[in-house]
Amino acid sequence: MLVSFGIFSVLNKNKHEVLDIISADRVAVDVNNDGLIDNDETICLADVESFSLNPNDNFIKQCSDKYKLSKFDVMNLGYLAREYSIKTLLNKKVSLKFSGKENNTCKYANIYLDGLNYSNMLFNSGYGLKNGQIGNIDKFRNNLKISKKLKLVVLNHHSNKYHTLDCKYGAIAHDKIIIPFSQLPKGMSPCNFCHKSDKPLTKNVHTCPLITTKSPMLKLIDGNISIFKFDYTKRLKPDILCNTDVCKMIVNEIDNATDSIDIAIYGYDNIPLITSSLINAKNRGVKIRFVYDKDPSPLHNFYRGNDIIKDLADEYMTDIRTNEANKIMHNKFIIIDGKKVITGSMNYSKAGLSGYDINDVVVINSEPVAQLYKAEFEQMLNGKFHNTKSRLGLPNRFSLGDSEIEVYFSPKDISATRLVELINNAQNYIYLPTFLITQKDITNALIAAKKRNIDVRIIIDANSVYTKNSTHKALRAAGILLKVENYAGKLHSKTMIVDDKYLVVGSMNFSNSGNSFNDENMLVIKNTQFAKNYKEFFLYLWNIIPDKYLKTSPRAESFDSIGSCIDGVDNNFDGKIDSLDDGCKLNN
Repeated sequence: MLVSFGIFSVLNKNKHEVLDIISADRVAVDVNNDGLIDNDETICLADVESFSLNPNDNFIKQCSDKYKLSKFDVMNLGYLAREYSIKTLLNKKVSLKFSGKENNTCKYANIYLDGLNYSNMLFNSGYGLKNGQIGNIDKFRNNLKISKKLKLVVLNHHSNKYHTLDCKYGAIAHDKIIIPFSQLPKGMSPCNFCHKSDKPLTKNVHTCPLITTKSPMLKLIDGNISIFKFDYTKRLKPDILCNTDVCKMIVNEIDNATDSIDIAIYGYDNIPLITSSLINAKNRGVKIRFVYDKDPSPLHNFYRGNDIIKDLADEYMTDIRTNEANKIMHNKFIIIDGKKVITGSMNYSKAGLSGYDINDVVVINSEPVAQLYKAEFEQMLNGKFHNTKSRLGLPNRFSLGDSEIEVYFSPKDISATRLVELINNAQNYIYLPTFLITQKDITNALIAAKKRNIDVRIIIDANSVYTKNSTHKALRAAGILLKVENYAGKLHSKTMIVDDKYLVVGSMNFSNSGNSFNDENMLVIKNTQFAKNYKEFFLYLWNIIPDKYLKTSPRAESFDSIGSCIDGVDNNFDGKIDSLDDGCKLNN
């Protein structure tokens, strides 16, 4: 019954998710359960206050008079208090009991986690105070001892400069984070203004540039094709807030669907705005069909939101029902009303939709292209995956305005053959920002291109250099310039740009599995404007990544990878997060 979907909710109405931790006593709670942080959803504790990274003068004076703490002691303790709150509350479901007090920035309430009063937990942790009195003095003293070792600094990860907490240039930095000195990525240098040198600074000149490189346009539209990119240097933590252009675009397309929504994606995290849009589409009679990947082992099924779409779908299918379940359905495409396709490298996950990872998303407004994708979709919906599918007999080349588009589906189209052809015909340059390279034909073609003096440059993800079949060593040995990225999120795109002429995007990794076994889709777009724009983005990333990573490789979860030790994510999939990971321990 459609009515049942109208009352469908993935969140318990009596509980609300904590979406952000501003400080240990000030958090953002999704009171109206819409997945967004609204202006009136900042909750302050009713009866306990805490140390903070942004203490007011009265709090600093109170701590100085009573406990002989300096401003920096208070801020260091505030950093630890926030970390405590993140581990305790972030993304947890809580109950609220409002006190009735509020001001322009806060509503005051008691927060309950699994029946426990968070105010009491904070007070007894040594980070909380009531009426100026610290709750647990022994824990406070231990916290203070630990905090004095932090040596917090402000890192501007665009300029690779770090500042003291009171540096005026650190305060105005475009995209800064506060981290312990021990967690500074290697290669960072001190700001000469706040880390005093013997020579005075020249008047009106300082050595703390705010931004060293300018990010290119991340959204480009040419006729019936739109291409979106993510700059993961701007987001050091994933979220479910749907505040990126891509997520908003997907919600808008779902909201405007009138007939059908066909979804073929690797997996889905519950993103509340997307979920509610799908529910609304279902309620107004839009037909939803769903194809997704499922591993035979429950331990390897990471996407907990799959059942949400499955329960909404009129029809669904997963590749676990075939005889080739050891291979994966790795597509990431949606077809709207049989007329529009949304595709690319982005997983429908927190990391993907928030821009924590680098991805490409392409929107093609073309019924002929959409019908080709629909034919591929229906093969899978009918239980044919991987090598049990048939190669489509339809034309796969289309003219759309100034663009020529080629569509390839793995494994039947053997897409790597087209990539090798593009590489072999390159005249000037080949740039690849791609998750990994393991496919031998692609590797050999790139090496051959280098030998004929083509400018070949590659950026790959930090996890990929530890992949068993990675060919990065062979590529480097051949003299190809290859950098390993050093940010918390993944460089998850599967992209190639050739000669200001061709742009390759899609879900297919440049691997044997992507080419020969998995269900994938790949686009070759011939369009000078798109190619040039993506070249600018590639060079932007290239200039941000230090040159030392042409020869060495940062670990995905370590002080080398910016933000990876403070993002709450298991970046290298070893079951350990942040300070628990060996790469983020202080003795490394």
